[in-house]
Amino acid sequence: MKAGELGRVYKDGVIIVRQGDVGECMYVIQSGQVEVRKETHGIERKLAMLGEGGIFGEMALLDKEVRSATVRALGEARILTVDKRTFIRWMSEDPTVAFRVVEMMSKRIRELSEELVKLKFGE
Repeated sequence: MKAGELGRVYKDGVIIVRQGDVGECMYVIQSGQVEVRKETHGIERKLAMLGEGGIFGEMALLDKEVRSATVRALGEARILTVDKRTFIRWMSEDPTVAFRVVEMMSKRIRELSEELVKLKFGE
């Protein structure tokens, strides 16, 4: 790790979070890519690929539910872990942090809504 670098490096294929585990933090992708996968009725499907600047696990900061998907490194990925206390401190120092997280969550909800319409109505 170079001086001033934060986060942890995950090797290709290493699971960062596992669906069903209790979550207490979110993650910021500093470099590399991750794959988000969800198992339903015994079938695992790829939901998304996220790259540098992406975040995942943010719902754990807002609710006490278990992880909704599994996330694994694609290639080598440097990931910063952010706990609730740190996130709240960041928001108090820079309120745009909260806005960016809500903006990203809104984008994901919109994409999911479009997928639901396609599945339900064949559009």
